[in-house]
Amino acid sequence: MKSIALSKSSIGMMLAAVALFPSCSKQQQQMQMPAPEIATITLTPQTADLNSTFPATIKGKTDIDIRPQVTGFITKVHVDEGQHVRKGQVLFTLDQVTFQAAVDQAKAAVNSAQTAVNTAKMTADSKKALFDKNIISEYEYQLSQNSLAQAQSQLANAKAALASAQKNLAYTVVTSPSDGVVGTIPSREGSLASPSSAQPLTTVSDNSQVYAYFSLTENDLLNLVGEGERSMEAAIKALPEVRFKMSDGNIYPLEGKVATVSGVIDNNTGASSVRALFNNPQGILRSGATGQIIMPDNKESVLVIPQKATFELQDRRFVYVVNDSNKVVSTPIVVEANNDGKNFVVTSGLQPGQRIAIEGVGTKLSDGMAINPVAPKTEGTPAQAGEAPAEAAQAPAAK
Repeated sequence: MKSIALSKSSIGMMLAAVALFPSCSKQQQQMQMPAPEIATITLTPQTADLNSTFPATIKGKTDIDIRPQVTGFITKVHVDEGQHVRKGQVLFTLDQVTFQAAVDQAKAAVNSAQTAVNTAKMTADSKKALFDKNIISEYEYQLSQNSLAQAQSQLANAKAALASAQKNLAYTVVTSPSDGVVGTIPSREGSLASPSSAQPLTTVSDNSQVYAYFSLTENDLLNLVGEGERSMEAAIKALPEVRFKMSDGNIYPLEGKVATVSGVIDNNTGASSVRALFNNPQGILRSGATGQIIMPDNKESVLVIPQKATFELQDRRFVYVVNDSNKVVSTPIVVEANNDGKNFVVTSGLQPGQRIAIEGVGTKLSDGMAINPVAPKTEGTPAQAGEAPAEAAQAPAAK
């Protein structure tokens, strides 16, 4: 009976061992699972070609409001909207009847005044001859001279009135003050045109060159000139050429140059107006058009990482740094606000030679996790893409 009891005890121990065997086997299998392969890159300083964009409005080099200098009804419109015109080309003709009558009346007044001068001069000459012979008194002689002077003054006034009338008549023909493109024409034949009208007859824009107006913040201006290192004029000359992105998304083919920066910062916006000049030989850009100024922002010897290698937590941005043990460590970083939509320029938090994971961020990886670093499979990461496998890198990494 005793031997039977011992046998039962042995059997129980054997059963317990068998029951524990699957659990131990499962743990061993888990421990033997290989670390996941994660693409990594080694950070090296490089050049970052970024762009800053600013909303912009196009204006012609000269946008001239065409207003009449006399009041009259429009009798003919000689141009159409959008038409290219030359300096001196006739744009509008106003009713000339009244002004022509004024010219004719002024001419008649000049003729009358001229006759009066001739008569007064003859009288004065005659009086002078009699005065020289002491036939008439000096008083009588002086009266003839005064009459001549008065007639000459009236002639001068008549000539001035004629010149004014002729000028007003000329103003009835409205011409273009410069080469350019005609804008909208709100008033047509039969409309009354007046210098006091709130709306001009049209606008002529010289679009052979155009200005793109945009704004820079106070911080942008301070970064532009540095800490008193150079003047604004020198900073403007050193700026690279800019491009213009049109409202349809296309890039205008010709580059422009920043010409001026306003010396006053708007208290309401905290920004200063900037003007860039573009050549526009084909007239593609029109006054009033909107788009974006693209200003190159090239940085030398900076660390560039893919945006997909980062994640955000509580308004902070992190990356997974791979340490010497091939474990990932979440590390906070600071990046430039300006970016190209694919990469970030790191300003602090990382050092050259460190390795970071560029895939699995936010899905596969967790802090302290062991990985098997591999080289990126495809290009498209910064300059580090296509390098040797990360596990072969000898540069020190954060632990």
